[in-house]
Amino acid sequence: MTVVVARDHGFCAGVRKAVQTALAIDAENTYLLGELIHNADVTARIAARGIKTVEDPSEVPAGARLMIRSHGVGREIFAQCEERGLEVIDCTCPFVRRTQEIVSRESCEKLVVIAGFPAHPEVIGLIGWAQGEVRVVSSEDADLTFAAGREVVLVAQTTVSEQFFCKIGENLQKVSPKSLVIFPTICYTTVRRQLEAARLAAECDAMVVIGGLNSSNTKQLGEIARAHCGHVFMVADPKAFEYEKLKNFGRVGVIAGASTPDWQTQEVLFKMVENNAEVLKTDVPAEAEAVEAPVAEEVKAEEVAPAASEAKAEEPAAPKSAMEQIMDDIDKEERYKKGQIIKVRIVSATDEEIFVSGSGKLENRIPKSELDCEEYSREVYEEKAKNGEEIEVIVTAVKPTQLSEKLVKKLKEEEAMLADIEAGKEFSVVCTGSNKGGLTAELGTYPVFVPRREIRIGYVSDLEKYKGKTLRLKLIEIRKERRKEIIASQRVVLEAERAEREAAKAAKEESFFSSIQVGDVVEGKVERVTSFGAFVSVNGFDCLAHISDLSWTGVKEVTDVLEIGKRYQFQVLKIDRDGKKVSIGYKQLQPQPWELAAEKYAEGDVVHGRVVRIVPFGAFVELEKGIDGLVHVSQITHEWLENPTSALTIGEEVDAKIIAFNPAERKITLSIKALQPRPEFEPRPERSEESGNGGRRERGGKKGNRRTAQSYGEEDEYREWSEGGNFGASISELLGNDENK
Repeated sequence: MTVVVARDHGFCAGVRKAVQTALAIDAENTYLLGELIHNADVTARIAARGIKTVEDPSEVPAGARLMIRSHGVGREIFAQCEERGLEVIDCTCPFVRRTQEIVSRESCEKLVVIAGFPAHPEVIGLIGWAQGEVRVVSSEDADLTFAAGREVVLVAQTTVSEQFFCKIGENLQKVSPKSLVIFPTICYTTVRRQLEAARLAAECDAMVVIGGLNSSNTKQLGEIARAHCGHVFMVADPKAFEYEKLKNFGRVGVIAGASTPDWQTQEVLFKMVENNAEVLKTDVPAEAEAVEAPVAEEVKAEEVAPAASEAKAEEPAAPKSAMEQIMDDIDKEERYKKGQIIKVRIVSATDEEIFVSGSGKLENRIPKSELDCEEYSREVYEEKAKNGEEIEVIVTAVKPTQLSEKLVKKLKEEEAMLADIEAGKEFSVVCTGSNKGGLTAELGTYPVFVPRREIRIGYVSDLEKYKGKTLRLKLIEIRKERRKEIIASQRVVLEAERAEREAAKAAKEESFFSSIQVGDVVEGKVERVTSFGAFVSVNGFDCLAHISDLSWTGVKEVTDVLEIGKRYQFQVLKIDRDGKKVSIGYKQLQPQPWELAAEKYAEGDVVHGRVVRIVPFGAFVELEKGIDGLVHVSQITHEWLENPTSALTIGEEVDAKIIAFNPAERKITLSIKALQPRPEFEPRPERSEESGNGGRRERGGKKGNRRTAQSYGEEDEYREWSEGGNFGASISELLGNDENK
């Protein structure tokens, strides 16, 4: 059997870019809107990286990344992404994007007809850009009377057959002959592959079409092949390939859809080689080589030039033997293993990337973002290419091969870091997730796992609250059989810190209690207050100053005396070394009010005060906080009073004269009447025997309770007071009482 492989097969430029992006982008917090391409193998590989597929932007968390597939989407999808704050990674094929622009522009004033299939993602996206009426025509026999007499613009789904598109154009021309504008928007790669499929099918006994069964362009290739060959086999993936069905054919053609990765085509060819088939790579006929990108109105040449030049870069080569061809192809895709560090030679450079070669046969691209340079310069790398310089790179992916120079430097730094960690150095990571066993994170390229029991001191019930938090860890072990997974513990870090704190606290307390004695004067800072006192930091140790020890005169609130954050002098009152408690006082270092009284008051001074309490023998007047003076009942007024309350009230402010002052005994005697004018003289009332002990009766036999100043003026000289004795008794009264005994 001779196997002829179409020259152009596998990913087109747009699909290749989309797949490379999906396989290289950071999968964390990245989502994909629908299938990137119609290929189950590629879809599975993308999903395996952790990229989730969603059907609507509303399923994507705010602030995440969302990849737009090569088929493109409508305008409203981009609006939703902007509203949700999503980072859009647009992988729309350039040809599809051009068609979107045409639909958006032309639908403002004209009817736009799309030759394609309504359920196809590309068509759905095109409709989403329309600003007016759009119709989709999916059959050559469709009724087109809706376009009669109207200005019509015809575009094509980029993957439909050229024959189908031309037929729709002819039918529309019949309905609207003068007002039809046709934009040939079929991808030129699709056109060329369709021509090649038709040519190969006409030359071969059987055709093998490799690609996803739900891929539009693969289906088109199959239909074209059937039109020229009676035996066409559709192969979704290498597992579905059955060589037994082909073994009786002499010449078999092989072509692959634009969404079919090269490694699938190579695996199918390898199975043929194993059965002694001879594989040839076909030359490109002139008519296929001449196919150019269809230019529609203002289509820019630079949008299609890279892909076109890439397609024409290769010159037809002489056919090789089957095994040589297969090994060349396998060598291109599976030359290296992921994670392998190699040296490559710089071949050339552009503004965005460089090309390198490891063997002199195959060139691989390295984007400037993966180069180890502070600022990329094409001229610098072109000079390096001329000098044949080599760089060290690591293989980050295969099929296709992807290389990174920057990652090599990072890995070497990580190796040095890992050596420090193995030596016991603490390291930090940000928790990225959890499972039933504990927390997960990443340290550079190394996965990190923290078992539940190693998260903190004590049991952890809710693992989700740690997501996004920084963990401080120490190494438990490295499981090299699991991609060098680091098993670490935060608990040991916390336990070590707690032990260190407790040891420091114990040492500090020991030093503090060994240096302090009752009666010492210390300085402290007020840290916090309560209803019963203030906690004061003395050399870093909390001491209590009870509210009763703040002022000699008493206070209601601690803050009336002390201010939080300020420093004061205190006296040590009590030390409890076993209970780790120290009581201190503030008032003990403050002078008592009576100690200063001699400097403020003297006999004969007139003072002002407030009546604070009244007793049967007189009233106490507060001159200042802590200093009271007594106004004896006889010194309140010149009139005789049975009870002081008849002349004074609590809270009343009065002026008085100091008539006696004894600082040693803390006594001040006051007189209010001394500041009042003495009344006119009145005879002193006589005692009446009928009045009994101490009784008095006025002249004329009438009993009264008022006496004049003259009547007791002399006995005032003999009155004394004491809060604990008899008050207000004169000598004559005492003698009178003796006579009645």
